[in-house]
Order: sequence, then C-alpha cells, then structure tokens
Amino acid sequence: MCFPPRTFPKRKITDIVPILSHLSIPLRNTLIGCALARLAVSNKPVQPGLHSLKLVACKARKVGGVAFHGAGNLHHVTEYMRTSDRPADRLRPVSIEWGFQPQADASVLIRMGNTHVLCAVTIEETVPPFLKDKGQGWITAEYSMLPCATSTRHRRETSGQSGRTLEIQRLIGRSLRMMVDLKCIGERTLRVDCDALNADGGTRTASITGAALAVRAALEKLAGDGRLAAIPEILPVAAVSVGIVDGRPLLDLDYAEDSAAEADANFVMAGDGRWIEVQSTAEGVPFSHDHFLAMAELAGKGIKELFRLWEGGH
Repeated sequence: MCFPPRTFPKRKITDIVPILSHLSIPLRNTLIGCALARLAVSNKPVQPGLHSLKLVACKARKVGGVAFHGAGNLHHVTEYMRTSDRPADRLRPVSIEWGFQPQADASVLIRMGNTHVLCAVTIEETVPPFLKDKGQGWITAEYSMLPCATSTRHRRETSGQSGRTLEIQRLIGRSLRMMVDLKCIGERTLRVDCDALNADGGTRTASITGAALAVRAALEKLAGDGRLAAIPEILPVAAVSVGIVDGRPLLDLDYAEDSAAEADANFVMAGDGRWIEVQSTAEGVPFSHDHFLAMAELAGKGIKELFRLWEGGH
C-alpha cells in the first residue's frame, strides 16, 4: 500500500521516520519503499532531508525496488532485488518435520521461510451424511491462525469463522481431494487441521503443501494398520504463491512483498504437472496476459522443487 499524494503534503521522507519507527519492520520497509518509489516516478529531485537515508538504503542494497544513484537522485532498478537477497525465481528455505504432533494419526510441520504451519490428520471411521452408504470416503480441512502468528495479535474466531478462513480451508480441502480416488479409502473421513503457528505470507499454499504430505502419511498408516488392503494410488499435490511487485513477477512472496504486490496468485499443482486450482487477483490495476504466464511459469518451477519433499520416507 503506497501513500496517496495527499497523505503527507509538503513533507520530507525523514519527517515520517518517527511514525514508521512504531511499525513492524516488514511493513515499515514496504511503506518507505513505496514512498521512495513515488518520488522516483515523479522525476523530481530528492529533498535534502532524504540524504540521511541514502547510506542506510545503499547498505541494504535495495528498498522497495528503488535504488539510489548519484547525488541523491532516484531511478528504478532494472532488475528487482528482494530484501532477502533472494532471486525472483527462488523459494524461501523449506523444511518439514514429521510427527510434530504425535497424538494425531499423521502430522507435518512445514516451514517456508518464517511461515510455519502445523498440518495434522485425524482419521474418522465415518463420513458426512451426504456420503453415507455411498461406498466412498471424504477428505476435508480446517484452517486457523494462532493469535500471535502475526505482528499484531490475531483475534481467535470464537464467534464464527471469517470469510477468509472459510475460503482458505475450502481451497485446502478441494486440493487434497485431488490426491486419491475417494472410493479407495473406504467410508471414512480424513480430517486435516492446518494451524499457522507463524505467518509471513503464503500460509494457505504452505498449508496445502504440508497437508498433502500428512495425508499421504495417514493413508500409509491405514494400510499399515490393515484398515486398507493396500496404499491407494496417490497423486502428489503442492502449492505456492506468486505475485507482481514493482512490475516484476516474484515467486513465494513473504508478507512485505505480498503487501506491496500489484497482483498476487496462488497456484496448486498435481505431481503430473496439471493445475488443480489457480487464484489470481489484481490489486489496483489489471495485469497483462504476459504477466499471468510469467507467474504461472514461476509457480510451476517452484512447485516442482516442492515435490522433492515427497522423495524418501518419513
């Protein structure tokens, strides 16, 4: 979110530093970057008060897609440099921890950068009423975010789930049901709980990637316990976010990047390369078909890397 022209009339960037100092670091960097970008677009000389920020910005080597050159003038960088020194087509560091919640039938803690999501599966020997006596099972998901997962406390949804929560958990459930022929798991339900322990962007896509691994582990448990004659054929599933920031497509957005994105998308892919779901939204102005194709290409590259998590046992 950039400052509209009327927000800080006739002020220097340094005038707002005391205000920004009370904000979280990712949001602060985003707002400073947007303010500097607005100066660059205006093609006006930078005010003297901005010079005190020059060395700080140069040491960081990048601020919101804008770089310093010469005696205080600003120009758009030709190649977007992310604040974490991460190339545009690179995922954040990814790791998984199996069995994080031993009381669950299967569980995975997935970490993608500073986004950490616990995915746990409960096997229920029943199905929803609409599937009773139909000879097939069901996979469903529930999603939540812990109160302190974000920089400001996120209120517990004790009076009912928000529209965002319902949207996310339905997306997770739809994606997971693509993994297996539900007639092969018997009349039982695999209920997947996805809880964001720490949120720094991409919680829904991390939930899908981790939950798919947990579902596989639950199906293996069913076969190991003799409740299934064999492990059914499983189609790997993973997901990632992509966005356009400063006109450049970026893979696996963190919170600061997502907040500044001109467009963002969530891509869910099957292990054979087919798309399961794509959610793409413009923020402010529409984006081009070429930008969409570029985002899809980045997503495909990132998800193929995530499928490496399926290699080996657990």
